[in-house]
Amino acid sequence: MIKLNGIKKVNVAVFISGRGSNLENLIKCSKNKKSKFKISLIISSSSKASGLKFAKKFNIKRKVINFNNNTLIEKNLLMAFKKKHINIICLAGFMKILSKNFIKRFDGKILNIHPSLLPKYKGLNTHFRAIQNKESYSGCTVHYVNSKLDSGKIILQKRVKIFKKDTAKSLAARVLIQEHALYPKALNKIINDH
Repeated sequence: MIKLNGIKKVNVAVFISGRGSNLENLIKCSKNKKSKFKISLIISSSSKASGLKFAKKFNIKRKVINFNNNTLIEKNLLMAFKKKHINIICLAGFMKILSKNFIKRFDGKILNIHPSLLPKYKGLNTHFRAIQNKESYSGCTVHYVNSKLDSGKIILQKRVKIFKKDTAKSLAARVLIQEHALYPKALNKIINDH
């Protein structure tokens, strides 16, 4: 932990693979005086991830890691985490599967945000599947990461109404707004609970 303006803040690493809208939102929320966290490291599985621009914009250390050789990767990550005193990992649109060993090592300290009301619609194409199945609601879930895909203990959820005229794209846009509200709230909640 580090002290910022007299308030203790927890160091967070955010893992991304794409545009990083949840990352940007977490960074902005971390600047709030009442926030309990600070984004100290950005890890990307792709050098082409447009979310990496936020590392430069907000002057945050970044690392691009090829997630094909897990043992070597984990060694590198653990060293980087030690240097930056990382307490919590947030997955934000991270499209790689972390190894069981890695998850075990950070048990209860890895969070993910998923665009559905888990346990429904794990995996990909959640909005399309919810519409196809004529669901009345979709939403988003922040949960702990365990070794099973999108199956960890739920921290917080937010429901979003599905309208008759909705497409996967229009629903995704409305769910994303709720993701931006939910993720920092969940992060602050688990920090308060510890």
